[in-house]
Amino acid sequence: MSEPPVRAGPQLPSLLKGLRVIECSMLEPGTLGMILASFGADVIKVEAPGQGDYVRKMAWPFVHGVSLLHWHVNRGKRSITLDLASDAGRGIFTDLVRGAEVVIEGMRPGALARRGLGPDELHKVNERLVFVTLSGYGSSGPYRDLPSHGLAFDAWAGTAPPAFDDRGRPRIADGTPVGTRTAPVWAAAAVLAAVLRARSEGIGAVLDVAQTDAAAATNWLAIEGTKAYERGEDEVTGNPTDGGERRAPGLAGMAEGVRYQYYRSSDGVVLFMASEQKFWENFCTGVGRRDLFERWPGEQYADHARGNEELHAELERIFAGRTSAQWVAFAGEVDTPICPVNDATSILSDPHFVARFPWIPAEQAGAELMPLPVVLHGEETPRIPRAPTVGEHTLDILSNVLGYSPEKIADLERSGALGRPT
Repeated sequence: MSEPPVRAGPQLPSLLKGLRVIECSMLEPGTLGMILASFGADVIKVEAPGQGDYVRKMAWPFVHGVSLLHWHVNRGKRSITLDLASDAGRGIFTDLVRGAEVVIEGMRPGALARRGLGPDELHKVNERLVFVTLSGYGSSGPYRDLPSHGLAFDAWAGTAPPAFDDRGRPRIADGTPVGTRTAPVWAAAAVLAAVLRARSEGIGAVLDVAQTDAAAATNWLAIEGTKAYERGEDEVTGNPTDGGERRAPGLAGMAEGVRYQYYRSSDGVVLFMASEQKFWENFCTGVGRRDLFERWPGEQYADHARGNEELHAELERIFAGRTSAQWVAFAGEVDTPICPVNDATSILSDPHFVARFPWIPAEQAGAELMPLPVVLHGEETPRIPRAPTVGEHTLDILSNVLGYSPEKIADLERSGALGRPT
C-alpha cells in the first residue's frame, strides 16, 4: 500500500530552502509571500511600527480578535518593524536586501521608490535582486494610481457581474474573488522564473503584476472569444454541433444546455456533463434508458442538446430520483461525468474535500486553515508557524539575520528606527 500524500504547507524547506524574501505588503497581496513561505522560503515581512499591516483588522470572521485574512495570508512569515521614513530604518532595509533574492512590494506601485528604496536604488546594492510589484491596477495605464479594493479588479475584468434586486438596483452578488486570488500565483511563478535566471546568469529583474490583469487573464475565453467574433462569420463560427451559431463564449452560452447542465437531485443539485457521445451513452445505459440515446444520440463531441426541452424534462425526472451522493457513485460505476454542487458549508463534509484538505489546526496556525492545493508525496511536513504579530521577530532578525551587535540594536531602538524611541 502506498504512503499517503503529504499536503504542502505552509513550510516545505526541501523546496525553497535558502531563498530569502523581503516583503512590504498590505492586505491580500501578502498572499504572494505566503505562497513562497509555504514552500520553504524565509519571508521577512517589513511592517510600519504601530499597527503594521492593517490586514489584521479587515474582513471577517475574526479569530481571537484577529482577522482570518491575516491568519491566512501571513502564515509562515517573520515580522520586523521598521520606520522607513528614517535614515536608520532605510539602512536596515537595505542591509536586509543585500542578503536577499526577492523584494515584494505589495502596495500601490512606487511605494518603496518614494522612500528611496525602489528597484533602481536596490539594484545598486544587490544587482541580482528580483523586485516584484503586486498591485491593483499595475504600474502603468490610466488607472494605476486609483485607490481600490479586491472586488474592483473583478468588476473591471468582467468576472463579477452585478445582481439586481426586484427594484432593479444593482447589488454585489455572491462569488469567489478572482484577481486577488490568482495574481499572487502568477507572481509566484514569475518570481521563481526570475530567481532561476538571476542564479544562473546574475541578472536581476523588475516584475509588475496587477490583480486586474490576473482577473482579465482568467476571463480569457470570454474576452478573446468576443474579440474573435469581431471577424466575419466566414472566418469565425460557433460550435459546429450547434449549427455554427455564434453564441456567447464561455459559460454565458451554456444556459440552454441539456446534456451539460445543473439538475436537482433528491437532496441537492448535481452538475451533469455528458457532452461527449460516449459519456451520454454510458449514462443512458446505466439508468436503463437506452431509448433516450437511440432517439437523441448527439454528435461525438461538444453536443449539449441545447434547447431540447423534451429531453430536459426527462432528465429532470431521472435526476430527482437519487441523492447527490448516489449520483456521484453512479458516475464512477458507469463512467459518466456527474459532480456534486457544493457551497462553503456543504463542502466541509464532502468526502473528497475531507480527503484532500486536512485542516491545519488552530493550535498551530491561529485559526483552522486550509493547506496549499499542492500534494508532496513521501516527504515530512514540518510544524506550521502561525502568522506573526507586528514586529514579533524584529530582534531575532536584527541579531541573527543581519548580525547586528546588542549595542547597535540598542542604538537603533533609541533612534526610533524600529518604532517609538525607548
